[in-house]
Amino acid sequence: TMDNREDMNRRAFMKKSARWAAYATVAVTFPSLHPQEADTATPPDIVVTNGARGPATRAAVHALGGMTRFVKRGDKVVIKPNMSFPNSPEMGSTTHPEVVRELAAMCHEAGASSVLILDNPLRDAELCLERSGLKNACGGVTGARTEGLVSNRFYEEVKVPEGVSLKSTMVMKQVLEANVLIAAPVAKSHSATGVSFSMKGMMGLVYDRREFHLDLDLNTAIVDLCTLLHAHLTVIDASRILSSGGPGGPGKVIPLNKIIASTDMVAADAMALEQGVWYGRKFKANQVRHIQMAHDRALGNMDIASQMVKEVKV
Repeated sequence: TMDNREDMNRRAFMKKSARWAAYATVAVTFPSLHPQEADTATPPDIVVTNGARGPATRAAVHALGGMTRFVKRGDKVVIKPNMSFPNSPEMGSTTHPEVVRELAAMCHEAGASSVLILDNPLRDAELCLERSGLKNACGGVTGARTEGLVSNRFYEEVKVPEGVSLKSTMVMKQVLEANVLIAAPVAKSHSATGVSFSMKGMMGLVYDRREFHLDLDLNTAIVDLCTLLHAHLTVIDASRILSSGGPGGPGKVIPLNKIIASTDMVAADAMALEQGVWYGRKFKANQVRHIQMAHDRALGNMDIASQMVKEVKV
């Protein structure tokens, strides 16, 4: 219920035995483009853009200082959207492909050596890629590759040094090897945590989600995971929100035409929450346990009023 970069250095993690796992990956190569010139002013804490998804996504990152603030030439980038369900974008349970494609394009423009779009789907990986629109969005791009993979060699068990409930978990190797992690969730409701944004979405980068739900305190474990997997950039797709019936739907879909971006996962999640209507009601960030807990543990700032917020229309 609702009541209820720090670069990641792979050498800091301990390698243990792996189990069989499934995830989907999209590798994208783009034609040569020039980076959009970034703002020179002090970037805001949170950006909210209004307009068409692709331009709004680009404008949001631009307002934060541009993608070159986050991605340097030669960097390996992982983008983590929601693509766990074989649903069309209109259902609101998956990140819209236009948002993901724009982020991948900007990473390439900034000089990334690789851009992997990763999730561990809850349903058949190939169906999720196809029906979410992500496969089609990348299909016409030079060098695009989509795969559904099942193998024990794609995850490593790592310690969670700051974990209270979650002490270790199996994380995708590509994430551990990446220089930059970008969270790109859709804003949606969730039957277990009330809502699901960037922090909850990090669960899609680990193998065993069952333990989060069955063996651990779910909200505490989500925050624990975010001490390990902390996105350098968060871009939330609130072009439409799944206001009820989440995470998979069907449910009430409300158009907001907004993209929310921040370097702070907690702030971004708080803004997404407070921009939307959930289960017919408005909520504050302190009413969502994992957002409140992350704030209390100094992983970010849920107090929007104390932060610089920039709104942009495109």
